[in-house]
Amino acid sequence: MEHNKTHFDIVVVGGGMVGAAAACLLAQQGWQIAVVEQAEPERYAPAQAMDLRVSAISPASVRLLQQAGVWDAIRMMRVRAYNELATWEVPGLETHFRAEEAEVPELGFIVENRLIQLALWQRLQTLPNVQLFCPVQVTALSQDETAVSLTLNDDQVVKASWLLAADGANSKIRSFAKIGINRWDYRQDCLLINVDLEEDAPAITWQQFYPDGPRAFLPLAGKKGSLVWYDKPARIARLAAMPPALLDKEVKRHFPEPLPACTVTHSGSFPLTRRHAQHYYQGKVILLGDAAHTIHPLAGQGVNLGFKDVSCLVNLWQTAQQKQQSFSVEHLKQYERERLCDNTLMQSAMDLFYAGFSLQHAPVKILRNLTLLAAENAGWLKQKALRYALGL
Repeated sequence: MEHNKTHFDIVVVGGGMVGAAAACLLAQQGWQIAVVEQAEPERYAPAQAMDLRVSAISPASVRLLQQAGVWDAIRMMRVRAYNELATWEVPGLETHFRAEEAEVPELGFIVENRLIQLALWQRLQTLPNVQLFCPVQVTALSQDETAVSLTLNDDQVVKASWLLAADGANSKIRSFAKIGINRWDYRQDCLLINVDLEEDAPAITWQQFYPDGPRAFLPLAGKKGSLVWYDKPARIARLAAMPPALLDKEVKRHFPEPLPACTVTHSGSFPLTRRHAQHYYQGKVILLGDAAHTIHPLAGQGVNLGFKDVSCLVNLWQTAQQKQQSFSVEHLKQYERERLCDNTLMQSAMDLFYAGFSLQHAPVKILRNLTLLAAENAGWLKQKALRYALGL
């Protein structure tokens, strides 16, 4: 397409995993797409260190990435399948979720966020009806009943019939559109720790709950692993400031017994905050992913919820196209209705886990461990919950 084109059907602000996936799928429907992004993802090389930010990609998200034409490219880089998830507070009272219970080959794949974005970005570069504006930032937004206009920091002006805001939890577009959010801090921070393993870990991800937050292990490709340590902000700050050798000693002292033999390589931390937009759209602006909602990362559902947003919106666009209808506010109402319900349900479930395991009164502790024991033996109900979480 013309590289000087400035008016599009859809402009996507944010070329991360969610925004780039939406751009790919909508471009495949034939729409003229612009993608506005601050920075391209770093190129891949097998010798690169593992990124700290990884996601547990569900089977439903795999299907979406296949539809976008990028899953094979992702698998050619680095992925690690896992077929079991275990969680417990008291050893011996574990709840296990296994792939065979959900009747799938694996529960999902652990993939570095950057590699998902990179595969999508490379796909966008091959689509003739996609124009990339990068590296740029949005400095102003205006809209009327027919179009939205973006001013970029290089003085370009991009206009489109619709704008998809996928620019993250601190979305500038959400602020420009004057869409409010409800938020509260979990009073926990998260420390991500990459480790080298002496041997390949089994295809199991697990987490144990402690009074100040859970500690988790995720297997990565090539004798690598990711540790997740949730705790009070002051403690996480102290741990994050430690050199790898000292942090390694703290990990071995405080992580549970199933931790494989490993050595800490690097780490990084971030605060945990729950956010939910008061509306998913305003005029011609539509929110996707973290711009619309953030969730406690206990179950690794963040990007999967974002991809569900994408799937819902893309399907509505396709339905309108097939019926020879214009995409309209009625479609936006349906998008908000469907995604608000699902996202609120998942946020509430994670909040319940967070709150339930934060309380240390003896009766509450007994009740929650009995609940975990009951969940382990819940049969079809457990299978149904697992398949829902996997998007099946």
